[in-house]
Amino acid sequence: MSLRILVVDDDVDSAESQRMLLSIWGYQARSAHSGPEALESVGEFRPDVVLLDLEMPGLDGYHVAERLREMPDLSDAVLVAVTGHGREDDRRHAMQVGFTHHLVKPVEPDELGALLGLIGAGAMPDR
Repeated sequence: MSLRILVVDDDVDSAESQRMLLSIWGYQARSAHSGPEALESVGEFRPDVVLLDLEMPGLDGYHVAERLREMPDLSDAVLVAVTGHGREDDRRHAMQVGFTHHLVKPVEPDELGALLGLIGAGAMPDR
């Protein structure tokens, strides 16, 4: 089974580039460019993995993650924080609101590919 991955980033070029790369790798990938758009997309798409930018105007990634964790259909989804902030406090805060992993931008394709490979194999790598 191919993972369904939702890429959420207000930087349209970044989101679309990541979505295209994921599609090339064989994943079912969609993108959203705001928090509200992400919340609309998940009901229909039901992603296995959400790559979620934290710094978005309006409804930021922290609040989107909290809302996603409240949805029964997404209780098992892997939420990956994607951010420019990599301090330990940033990671801790992301985990507290429901993220499973925390990646620092720019995310290296090899790092993302390895993480997704482990998730797809049912192995949950250390945060």
